[in-house]
Amino acid sequence: MFQLLDIIGTMAFAMSGALTAMHKRLDPFGVFIIAFVTAVGGGTLRDVLIGRTPVVWMQDLKYVYVIILGFALAILFRKKFDKLRTSLFLFDTIGLGVFTLIGLEKGISIGLHPVICIALGTMTACFGGVIRDILCTEIPTIFRREIYATICIFGGIVFFALRSLDLDKDILYLSTSIVIISVRLMAVKFKWHLPAFDYK
Repeated sequence: MFQLLDIIGTMAFAMSGALTAMHKRLDPFGVFIIAFVTAVGGGTLRDVLIGRTPVVWMQDLKYVYVIILGFALAILFRKKFDKLRTSLFLFDTIGLGVFTLIGLEKGISIGLHPVICIALGTMTACFGGVIRDILCTEIPTIFRREIYATICIFGGIVFFALRSLDLDKDILYLSTSIVIISVRLMAVKFKWHLPAFDYK
């Protein structure tokens, strides 16, 4: 289940990056680069911080192949994604849920404190999108009023709460991902957001 979720998250973020780049009317090489950094940006930062180098996508070409596939699918079926923003949001949300979980597990595997594991999960999920948005000259979603990184933190708390119940790992992974994705969908549907500071 963990490996499957890893592949799904990588594919989702690659397609999210490709769709954003196409919306900005970049050439195919630019679209591929944005797809690539969106998919691996958060994981690369995580691996560097925990001293796991070379980073994971350099050691396992599976990730490169998945990104290429996601890029190709986004290109081939771009006309099917007629509601581009909706498609981008869905792929980004799936990646958010899955990559939070991957970051949590990486932290646990080297014995880090749960608080640090949650921080790693949040960075893994969010920073690919931050790089994507910066390269596409947009304010990163994580810095807007949308509930984004907060959902990752909430998902991390849910993960450790469920983990304390000694649930089967597959159920634990799936439940945590579903919680994060569901809360993100509801936050957008019901327009939940954090208050913005007034500079005056």
